[in-house]
Amino acid sequence: MAETSTPKQKKNPVDFVREVRSEIRKVTWPTRKETTASVVAVFIMVTLVALFLFVADQVMAWGVSLILNV
Repeated sequence: MAETSTPKQKKNPVDFVREVRSEIRKVTWPTRKETTASVVAVFIMVTLVALFLFVADQVMAWGVSLILNV
């Protein structure tokens, strides 16, 4: 079954901006405290992942050197 799509009407730029502003008013913006907590959580996770990848890389490098030097 083929769907027929209707072409979208072009909007007046003024109407478009008005609708965007209306939608932005509906957004629930995070508080400074929520933003700070999120940023701290991201930095902690990035640090943990970086440490894990560093340790994994060192272990694999040690294993490869052990295999190749034997």
